[in-house]
Parts: sequence; C-alpha cells; structure tokens
Amino acid sequence: MHWLTHYAKLIASSAILIFVVILVMFLLLELAPGDPIQALVGQVPVSDEFRRQMTETYGLDRPLPERFLSYIGNILTGNLGYSYANRQPVAELILGRLGNTLALTIPSLVISSVGGILLGAAAARTRSKVKDGAISFAAVAGFSIPSFWLALLLIMLFAVTLGWLPAQGMSSYGSPGFSPQYFVLPLIALAVPELAFKARVMRSTMIGVLGEDYIDTARSKGLSPFGVLRSHGLLNSMLPMVSIIGYSLGFTIAGAVTVEKVFGWPGMGMLLYTSIQTGENMVVMGILLVVAITVVLVNILTDVVYGLVDPRIRARHRLEGARS
Repeated sequence: MHWLTHYAKLIASSAILIFVVILVMFLLLELAPGDPIQALVGQVPVSDEFRRQMTETYGLDRPLPERFLSYIGNILTGNLGYSYANRQPVAELILGRLGNTLALTIPSLVISSVGGILLGAAAARTRSKVKDGAISFAAVAGFSIPSFWLALLLIMLFAVTLGWLPAQGMSSYGSPGFSPQYFVLPLIALAVPELAFKARVMRSTMIGVLGEDYIDTARSKGLSPFGVLRSHGLLNSMLPMVSIIGYSLGFTIAGAVTVEKVFGWPGMGMLLYTSIQTGENMVVMGILLVVAITVVLVNILTDVVYGLVDPRIRARHRLEGARS
C-alpha cells in the first residue's frame, strides 16, 4: 500500500507540474510578439475586415481566461490547436516531425550514457595521473562546448575542409527517409556534451565507491581488481547514474533544437525554431507541451527504476509499509 501511495502522490504532483507549465507557457506566448493572422497569410497585406473575420473564426477575440480553459479542454481530447501557416492540426504536424527527432535523441542518449559510464569508470580505475587527467580534461572540455558551436566546428572540419560528410538535411535530394552519412555529425554534436557530463559524474561517484570499506573487504577476500570493479564498484556507482540518465533526456531534447537548426534536420527542434520565427504560438505550445510531458513521464519511470535497483529504497518502503 505504501508503494501505491508513493506513486499516487508522484503522479498527482506531476499532473500539477504539467498544468503549471501549460499556464506559464500560455501566458508567456500571449505576451510574446507575433501576429497569428499575418502568419496565416504570409507576407501578403491583411485588410481590417479579413483580420476581423479570422479573429472571430479562430476565437482570438475571446477573453484570455476563456481561451486558456478552452485550450486545456482541447488538450484533454488530444487537440493541440491548428497551425495557421501550415494549414493542418498541430498534433499532426508534431507527429510528422517526432520520428526524426527521436532518431537523433534516442541514439544520442544511449551513446552518451554508455560512453559516459565507460569513460568515467576508466578514469576512476586508472592509477595513471596522465590517463585520468586526459580523460577528465576531455570531459570538462566536451561539457563546456555548446552543442551549436560544436556542430559548426564539425561542419567546418568534416564537411567543408575534408568533404567526408554532408552538412545539411537527412538524405540526398529526392531520397526518402534518411541516409547514415547525414546522421553522423548531428549525432556527435548532440551526444558529446552529455557524454562528457556523465563521464564526470561517473568518475566522481566511482572514486567515492572504491574508497568504501566493503571494497577493501572484497579485496582482502582475494577478489581480482577487475572483479572488485565489476561486482562492487560498477554496480554501486550505477545507482546515481540511473537518475542522471533520466534527467538528461530534457537536456538532450533542448540541445536538439539548436543541432537540428544548424544541420537543417527536419525534426521538432527545427519546427520549434521556425514556429517562433513566424509567430505560430499554437505550434510552439504544442511542441513544448509534448517535451514537458515526455520529461515528466521519463522522470516518473526513472523513479520507478531507481526504486527497483536500489535495495535501500525497497527496504525503506517495506519498513514504512509495516509501520503503517
């Protein structure tokens, strides 16, 4: 019963958080510059009569609280609004770009997580100051470089100077889907900063774990250094990394906005950028809402996984359940 209460509170607090995010985004976008009626027609001059008709048609003349409640009601039915410039529902527009963004973010998350764990463990295990210093310096440098600047450096080196890889798009002109060579540079630009951050966290965590008393006990029992690292050091160091990996999804999605813009990758990040430029507030709201819900759901999943892999949390829940 204590587990049910814990997760019920977690879901309720997440729902409140999403509502607050929607409210803040709605108010900020209402205050932002932009004319949705002008976005509807493009650069063509708009007459006062046409503006009045379109304002009434799309309900833009209604009071702000009424429009907000109407928007909440539409969200509950899966209606994220209508894109004036693209002449289609926002939900369909986002779904059409979601696959392209996931094609970048999911491999980036996997590569940064696995690479960060391995590099961090190698830096913590090595007794060589040169190797540890080199890995630590590379991690700090990688984390300090903004994704968009790294993307520009990659384009200058591999696309302009060497001519090995393409710099724009996801496939050659007229080809459906995406080609692997178009995928390499955006993936590197998106994965490197997160990989560097996770490597630093893993290194610090494992150094602390390797200094614990039970590590000395395992060594005194004759366990090999690799066995100590694998059975005790790595497994215990992975517990904080579960939370880090879950929370890093939001940063990966945020980094995808600039990376997609630089590489011309037709995903949600590129759509968000162009929608902000054209004043398509409904599209911006829809994308930010999808990102917010995704991050909240991943954080809930992270909490569940952390509770399953950490025996201390399981024991605490059993104890509190017995007391209640």
